[in-house]
Amino acid sequence: MKTSQYIALEELYGAHNYHPLDVVIRRAKGVWVYDVEGKKYLDCLSAYSALNQGHCHPKILKALVKQGKRVTLTSRAFRNDQLPALYKALHDLTGYDMSLPMNSGAEAVETAIKAARKWAYHVKGVPKHLAEIICCSGNFHGRTTTIVGFSTEEQYREGFGPFTPGFRIVKYGSIEDLRKNISSNTAAFLVEPIQGEAGIVIPPEGYLHEAARLCKENNVLLIADEIQTGLGRTGRLFACDWEDVRPDVMIVGKALGGGVPIAAVCGKTDVMSVLNPVGHTIMSGTYTGHLTAVMGAIACQTELAKPGFYGHLNGLADRLYAGITEALRVTGVPGIVQGIGARFGLYLGVTAPVTNYRQAVRTNREMEVKFILGCVRRGLYLHDYGHTMHHGFSSQHTEADIDQSLHIIEDALRELKTK
Repeated sequence: MKTSQYIALEELYGAHNYHPLDVVIRRAKGVWVYDVEGKKYLDCLSAYSALNQGHCHPKILKALVKQGKRVTLTSRAFRNDQLPALYKALHDLTGYDMSLPMNSGAEAVETAIKAARKWAYHVKGVPKHLAEIICCSGNFHGRTTTIVGFSTEEQYREGFGPFTPGFRIVKYGSIEDLRKNISSNTAAFLVEPIQGEAGIVIPPEGYLHEAARLCKENNVLLIADEIQTGLGRTGRLFACDWEDVRPDVMIVGKALGGGVPIAAVCGKTDVMSVLNPVGHTIMSGTYTGHLTAVMGAIACQTELAKPGFYGHLNGLADRLYAGITEALRVTGVPGIVQGIGARFGLYLGVTAPVTNYRQAVRTNREMEVKFILGCVRRGLYLHDYGHTMHHGFSSQHTEADIDQSLHIIEDALRELKTK
C-alpha cells in the first residue's frame, strides 16, 4: 500500500489520540529510517530519547532474539533466570540498592508516588491520608489520571476529573517556593532535572543541589524523574550528576530498553522495602519484568558502560549546538538553542532564554510547523516536543550525520526567511 492508504486506514479505525507526521515508517537501522515509498530519513528524534543507541542496535537486537527463542514471559508469579541479572545490572550502573521494573515511565512514576506515600506513613510517621507530594509547575510525568491531575497544563486535565488529592504545586526553579510549601506532612518532592514538555527548561544553577539539601533537612524524599534525561542523554549518566545530586528515588525509562517498553524505579532500601507483596502486587502487572525487555535493558547498560560513550555524545552535542546557532545567525531567523548535552531543543521566534514555553512559542506555532515539514521533506526526521523543536540524536550518529542534519536545518531556516 501507499502512504496515503496507510494513513486512511489509521484515521478510519484508530482512536485519534495523537497527530503524527504523515511519514509511514517501514524499517530502520542505525540512524536511518525508511518509509513505505522507499525514501530514507536521518532520524534525529530517536523516539524521544528511547533509542539512545540507535535503531536495531546489533547487540541489543541479538539479546532480544536470543531471549525470544527461549521464553518471552513468565509473569511475576514465577521467578526467571534473567530478572536477577537486571537488578544487579541496575545496581551496578546506578549505585541504588534496589529497583522495580515497570512497563512504562508513567507506571514507574505511579510506583514512586505509592512508595513515597507508604514511606511517609510507615517510616516518617505522617498521619493517615495526609501525605503530600510536591510537584512543579510545567511538569510532565505521564498521562495516567493521577499524573494529569497535578499537571498545570489545562488541556491535559480537561475532561478527566475528579483528580487524586495530595499534591501541591510549586514554581519550577524557585527554591523559596519549595521551602514555603514543605510541611511536616510532605512525603516527597517529585522533579524533572530538565523539564521536557514545558520546553527543555533548565532550572537555575544550584537549584537541584539546594532542593536536595532542603529535602534532607526536612526528612522529605527527593524523587527525580529521569525517564527522558537519564542514561546518557545529557552527557552524564543522569542529569542530576551535573550538580552531584543523589536523589532518594530515581525513575528511569525510555532509553532503558533500547526500543523495548521497560522502565524502573530505583531507590534506597528504606524506601523500596515498603513495597511488599501484600500492598504492591497490583502494580507488579503480568508484563512487568518481561524477559525480552529485560534482556534489552541489560544490553543497553552494557553499551552505556563502554569507554568514550559520554564523550562521544558531548562532542556531537557541542557540534550541533554551535552549528544551529550559526545557522540562525546566517539565515537571520530569530531563535535560540537551549539544553544540556544531547538534551536540547530549538526555539524559533525568540531571542532570550525560555523558562516557560507559553511566554513565546505558541505565537510561533505556524513557523515551527513549516520548519519541521521543511526538514522532513529534505530527509531529516525530527519533531516538536512541548512546542520546541527536539533534536534527539543517538550514540550511533557520527560527525558527518550531524553535519548533514545541520545542512538541512539551515536550508529549512532559509526557506522560512523567504516565505
